[in-house]
Amino acid sequence: MKLDPKKTALLTLDFQKGILGFAPGAEAIIPNAAKAVEFARQKQFLIIHVGLGFSEGHPEISDTESRFTRVKQANLFVKGAPSAEFHSSIARPEELVVYKQRVGAFSENHLHLILRSRSIENLVFFGISTSGITLSTLRRASDLDFRCVVLKDACFDTDQEVHRVLAEKIFPTQATVLTVDTFIVEQGE
Repeated sequence: MKLDPKKTALLTLDFQKGILGFAPGAEAIIPNAAKAVEFARQKQFLIIHVGLGFSEGHPEISDTESRFTRVKQANLFVKGAPSAEFHSSIARPEELVVYKQRVGAFSENHLHLILRSRSIENLVFFGISTSGITLSTLRRASDLDFRCVVLKDACFDTDQEVHRVLAEKIFPTQATVLTVDTFIVEQGE
């Protein structure tokens, strides 16, 4: 399936310094992710880096126990702080960044509006973690009728078996699942 660059966006999901600190071993996928991003730049896809970003004091996180309590207590992912910075081999300063306050890329932000205003129909994405942001993003993107491509060797999960099951059995029901190299070959360098 050849994708029209004018109707395609590449989303990098949670490639932030703070996320890499929570996911030992995730650095191993950085070369594949960087290769995919560089290819998208050459093809002139819209590139959007999606990651956690909170206001000072974390007013977006409740004081009751939640999966984000640790983030608030440790004062992580405040917009502009080192933990919220995107990996330098993935993101360039001039590229679009969208912050989210929960797990999925579409959570509590304007990502959908940006994609629709640019007439985007195809999403190519990958992230840390496969069972977190990648799964949540695929489910929502599919519900919004985007044609999705997940680059499985640019995704990482701390549980390799969970990653395998998602990439091989679950994701293919809603997306085309490819390696970065296969995607590049199919899109024609």
